[in-house]
Amino acid sequence: MTTPKPKTSQTMKPATAAKKLGIYLAATPAEFRAGVVSRDELNAMQAEPPQWLADLRRNGPHPRQVVAARLGISVTGLNRAGITEALTTEQIDALREEDPEWLRRERALQADVRKEAQRLKDAADKAAKVKAERAAGKSLRK
Repeated sequence: MTTPKPKTSQTMKPATAAKKLGIYLAATPAEFRAGVVSRDELNAMQAEPPQWLADLRRNGPHPRQVVAARLGISVTGLNRAGITEALTTEQIDALREEDPEWLRRERALQADVRKEAQRLKDAADKAAKVKAERAAGKSLRK
């Protein structure tokens, strides 16, 4: 009979942990970037963020997906605008205040994309409902 192996904790690279935490890796403390992060450590940071994590989430710099979400546009929209670097909360707020033409255009495009996605979802839901009703009708006739 073999003895069960001790359960090892799942670990991840700092880049993966930073992505899961929604933070910009280059702005994290050196000790975070140097090691690996266990699933338990990640869960603990999410439950009770250390001060450096709370500060990063509040002030940035923020990764591009967070910047895009805060501006209400896609990451591709950031690319089209030539924004390739992480931005701070202050810089994001300044862009919102300024409300440049490219940002208005990207927000409109994002709204159209969301509308189309909702239209397709509604059509798929309707088709599934019709299919289910037909299947129920056939089973009743038998």
